Amino acid sequence: MAAANWLEILAVVVLLCISTPILGNYMAKVYGNKKAPGDRFFLPVERFVYRICGVDPDSEQRWRTYVMSMLLYTAVGILLLYAVLRLQGHLPFNADNQQGLPTNLSFNTAISFGTNTDWQNYLGEATMSHFSQMFGLMVKQFVSAAVGMALAAAFIRALVRRRQTTLGNFWVDTVRSITRILLPLSFVFAFVFLSQGTIQNFEANKTVHTIATQSVDANGHAVKTQTLPGGPVSSFVPIEGLGDNGGGFFNANGAHTYQLPNPISSVLYIWLLLMIPFAFPWTFGKMIGSLRQGFVVLTAMAALFSIGLVIAAGFEGAGNPKLGTGVSQAATSSQPGGNLEGKDTRLGVGLSALNANAITATSTGTTNAAHESFTPIGGAVPLFQIMLGEVDPGGTGTGLYGMLIMVFISVFIAGLMVGRTPEYLGKKVQAKEVKLTAIYILVLPFSVLLITAISSGIPAGLQSLWSSGTHGLTELTYAFTSMAHNNGSAFGGLSGNTTWYTVTGGIVMLVGRFALIIPALAIAGSLVRKRALPETSGTLRTDTPLFTALLMVVTIIVTGLTYFPVLALGPLAEHFVGHF
Repeated sequence: MAAANWLEILAVVVLLCISTPILGNYMAKVYGNKKAPGDRFFLPVERFVYRICGVDPDSEQRWRTYVMSMLLYTAVGILLLYAVLRLQGHLPFNADNQQGLPTNLSFNTAISFGTNTDWQNYLGEATMSHFSQMFGLMVKQFVSAAVGMALAAAFIRALVRRRQTTLGNFWVDTVRSITRILLPLSFVFAFVFLSQGTIQNFEANKTVHTIATQSVDANGHAVKTQTLPGGPVSSFVPIEGLGDNGGGFFNANGAHTYQLPNPISSVLYIWLLLMIPFAFPWTFGKMIGSLRQGFVVLTAMAALFSIGLVIAAGFEGAGNPKLGTGVSQAATSSQPGGNLEGKDTRLGVGLSALNANAITATSTGTTNAAHESFTPIGGAVPLFQIMLGEVDPGGTGTGLYGMLIMVFISVFIAGLMVGRTPEYLGKKVQAKEVKLTAIYILVLPFSVLLITAISSGIPAGLQSLWSSGTHGLTELTYAFTSMAHNNGSAFGGLSGNTTWYTVTGGIVMLVGRFALIIPALAIAGSLVRKRALPETSGTLRTDTPLFTALLMVVTIIVTGLTYFPVLALGPLAEHFVGHF
């Protein structure tokens, strides 16, 4: 990779080192029922929202009520978005006279944005009106991200509280996530991206005449016109990244020059999407009163993230070995080298590999390169990151409790090895928690592998694939893995706007969201009722480097045991056979 690529990666690391403790401390105050900066401004706004919605901010909820509130909130939001998409042609801010979306596509898109997946089976600039983008999709990006953050706060309280029954108030946690974190940061970064050249308007698409030939029509005549899209993009992009949503305003997503015009904006965007997930372990440490425990989770997340980045950047920087170029070019030239197929030359190998690793280690999905054009191992990294459960650092809130569930598995395994009852933070991890944890880690692999197997054996599934063999299997597996894990990034090479994929994709996204949230909150509901056991000389230490290493190994092995066969038949086979 070029020196500029290493500087860009270093810039992201430095920015995260600055934001993690600052944002982590702030969120601990927001969710810890303590005085927080901005109370004088935010409290009146929040009280007004509570009055309008009929919410008692002082009441708390048991885990079942918390879950039911979340399900109701999400279901109403999905129905409203479905109505907006279907009625798009009759709503305002429709400069390009876009018509309502078909039933299947509306169904898929409403579920996609309602579950924080933001999988897109459409071309944003050619399908959506400005109203749908702003008041439909963008609103859901705030809402779905806030839900994940609220759930993480509830999970932390379950570990902090002793012999209680409540986890907090879903409505309060969600409102505070939006008003105090997501909205202020999005407002600031909207101006930051605007300063870099991201567009912000409500204009229709414009056709302009160009000097160079853009394409050739059916009669062989040169076409010298180009369509330039308009839209409120600068206000859309921040929450797309900050909330780990990833639903791009344009089809080209992070590679579109109107969305992320230059490498600086791309670096800032990657920082933005990693900001909250990496801050949550710090928040966790502050709320439980032990930063050492928070550092264990944070270190495991950062180490797994770094391993993925090194592998992806290494293979993409080396390029295609059959060409005999790549490494020398990258090392000796100031220009980006390596495998540039499917990448934006403005960004090069470095930012493409960093972005691919970051958006799949979180649940963002904002691609700036075609993952299917990566080398087989380079393309396997983002796929494996999603399969890990997006826990390094994961989505906004979902990554934290996903990694904490891996902590429970690690504690359980360690307890079996030394013959002691597994404990974490003084609370026993018993049969009920282990069974719920098993459901949590098995339901998605089962769903992904089952629907992938069915799709690979029926015409409705195969007709959308552009490739066959090992690469086609990777395309298919990536699509359902991305949808089930609520990631939303596309590997490429699959036409998803068919009845089969819109319907099955919508179902898989619902399973991926709620089949994890419900067991996770059930675990929280069980833990909050437990008393804390005093620490003794025989207590397993969970705040040491050794336990951090165990946590990383367990996370990788659990994923490997469930997904290795399909990885072996897909990207690994493609690599060792030499199909580049």
